[in-house]
Amino acid sequence: MKAFIRETLERQRLRLHELDALLSAPDAVDDLDRFRQLTREHADTDAVVQPYLRYLQRETDRREAEAMAQDSDSELAAMAREEIAQADSELAALETELQALLVPKDPDDDRHAFLEIRAGTGGDEAALFAGDLTRMYTRYAERQGWRVETVSASPAELGGYKEVVLRVAGPRAYGTLRFESGGHRVQRVPATESQGRIHTSACTVAVMPEPDEAEAVQLNPADLRIDTFRASGAGGQHINKTDSAVRVVHLPTGLVAECQDGRSQHSNKAKALQVLQARLQEKERREREAKEAAERKGLIGSGDRSDRIRTYNFPQGRLTDHRINLTLYKLALVMEGDLDEVVHALQLARGAELLAELEQQADQNARGALA
Repeated sequence: MKAFIRETLERQRLRLHELDALLSAPDAVDDLDRFRQLTREHADTDAVVQPYLRYLQRETDRREAEAMAQDSDSELAAMAREEIAQADSELAALETELQALLVPKDPDDDRHAFLEIRAGTGGDEAALFAGDLTRMYTRYAERQGWRVETVSASPAELGGYKEVVLRVAGPRAYGTLRFESGGHRVQRVPATESQGRIHTSACTVAVMPEPDEAEAVQLNPADLRIDTFRASGAGGQHINKTDSAVRVVHLPTGLVAECQDGRSQHSNKAKALQVLQARLQEKERREREAKEAAERKGLIGSGDRSDRIRTYNFPQGRLTDHRINLTLYKLALVMEGDLDEVVHALQLARGAELLAELEQQADQNARGALA
């Protein structure tokens, strides 16, 4: 374990003792707001300290087993070697768990998400690929027990979508899907290709947290143009009979959001406004992050939809995520929603990146204190 991580965990252990003392003080409940704050901090700190204590215990067990491995009794030494191997395995797993627990939490990670998929270069084939991505994410969401709603969709003539916006509702939906933002490239032989040639097409994906009502970007009605129109596509007998679909244009930025999913014009307007708020919030987030970390080289989480983040090569059955050099030869399973391995690898990579930044900051602070 890195010295920086161990030092951080030791500070957490000391802080837990402090919190125990503060919460057991006779006047602890005199200030209920402070008591609730300390209780939440205690729960968060304890969630880190308990696995750290297990880690320390397994380190002790391993040292004792190393001593036993030198015993002249061959049977005892063999048992000790087995204990060492088991301890090494558990220590590695605990270290991974602890690193994940130390990664700074984004308050948006627990939110529901809006998932926008837009066909790019490649014409009809790009639209078909947008449909495939929609199915992939829908299947993945079902595996997680999340609920998926179609907010708006623009179907293409030969199938798939020119653009589709989904609302994904479930625990940590945004935190899980956030690294899907970017350019997705597909390489395959289209059904319309008579010569059997491989074509390359692309889609862009944007994942945005659903805004909290209390923190959502405030929209000035004077900045909005709201249009109603008749919805298109499957949706029941009301389709094409009433102007229930709603399109909202944010005039200062030109951002557009629409919803045609529900029967009610009122509910469609509310959903469209929510998507617009999410897009404005994401725009502000990207601009802020660009200013704060212009020098950052990693692409994970940048959300820049011009970045090519992943390639889906159908002839080889290969998926490649270019940000972390991950290659999997299980494309058929991935397209059916088996994204766990990809998502987990991206989360680990991002966590390692954030911990490295914290370590660098700690080193800078230490040097500054010595200067």
